Amino acid sequence: MLGVRVEMPTNKPIVLLKETDGSRFLPIWVGAAEATAIAYAQQGVEPPRPLTHDLIASLIPALGHRLTEIRISSLQDSYFRATLVFDGTIEVDSRASDAIAIALRTGTGLVTTEAILDEAGVTISGEAGEDGEVAAEDEVERFREFLDHVTPEDFEGRQDEGPHEA
Repeated sequence: MLGVRVEMPTNKPIVLLKETDGSRFLPIWVGAAEATAIAYAQQGVEPPRPLTHDLIASLIPALGHRLTEIRISSLQDSYFRATLVFDGTIEVDSRASDAIAIALRTGTGLVTTEAILDEAGVTISGEAGEDGEVAAEDEVERFREFLDHVTPEDFEGRQDEGPHEA
């Protein structure tokens, strides 16, 4: 994940997930509270009182379970849905923004489907270095440029298939 940013001119927070073994990015618009929770977790900020996502992350092991995977599982009406997978078998539906905030607190990996990346993923063009990688700063800058021209409507009408790491 590259981080949370506020899209202009709408002032809507957006999270950018990067494909692990590829060049695509998955932009996910999130609410302000979830954006704050995600940014806090990324920056290692511990609020004076636990946030809801902190509470959930604490409850999981306290109840004897382990969060084994988080799937960005579908895109419906411009909203991403996620599935929290506990102990490899128990699945719970979630908003993608909440799932990302919980994943950061628990160190759980995020996956998505090839179909979601094909439909909603974006490739932010740029030149790669000698090792074929683009510097994170360059990726973020190209993402900012991308945000200047994209709207949530650009990602309507998606379908999903099997898992793919994001």
